[in-house]
Amino acid sequence: MADITRNDALLQYCLHRGDSNLILGQRISAWCGHGPVLEQDIALTNVALDLVGQARSYYQHAAELEGKGRTEDDFAYLRNENEYLNPLLCELENGDWGKTIMRQFLYDAHHFILLQALQSSSDEHLSDIAKKSLKEVTYHRRYSSEWVVRLGDGTPESHRRMQVALDDTWRYTGELLTSAPVDEAAFAFQLAPKPESLAKEYHAFVEGVLAKAQLTIPEIATTAMQQGGKRGTHTEKMGYLLAEMQHLQRVHPGATW
Repeated sequence: MADITRNDALLQYCLHRGDSNLILGQRISAWCGHGPVLEQDIALTNVALDLVGQARSYYQHAAELEGKGRTEDDFAYLRNENEYLNPLLCELENGDWGKTIMRQFLYDAHHFILLQALQSSSDEHLSDIAKKSLKEVTYHRRYSSEWVVRLGDGTPESHRRMQVALDDTWRYTGELLTSAPVDEAAFAFQLAPKPESLAKEYHAFVEGVLAKAQLTIPEIATTAMQQGGKRGTHTEKMGYLLAEMQHLQRVHPGATW
């Protein structure tokens, strides 16, 4: 890290944030036309659109920083799996509605707190993206939180499904709050906070919502938390996701609507 420049640190951090939103947006967009009721189908699709829109802002900034003529589309569609820096949580398969909502809630809770901190970034452009995105993510967090409580404290079956979703997903939250090289470089230049500094507020909020939902956080040792996405090491599902997302651009390079 001693040789990294501020520009490089900012570029990588923008890719990290863009990747996180793009990959999760791609995942939840699969619910379009398949939601449990029309209202929720539209609501979740709008969340996906928000995330992809935010990803565009990060990628556009990254393209300017890189200065090599690449565009937001190049970053989204023409990179390989190990070049993506999203946490593993974002790429997990949707599963049922309960698992999708639980994954969204655990991401939204972190995303909201992170954007609050990024408003104080030493990079004015990154700060502006955070301020604009926070308005949307405030809604995202409220939406997913309400659904977690509704389903967790609902019927015996909905409660069971939400507990299973939490048990399956919780092990991926540790990466959100653990520094990787991309975080360390950004922190060194006061571009972004250390992930660990967000842990107390994150756990307080998440535990409060889960308590209302009558859900129990699984006892998972810190060493069992799944890591790797922010370093470019992904689950086996990531390749399939990228193959679907990137297919058109790779088969027809430069294609536009």
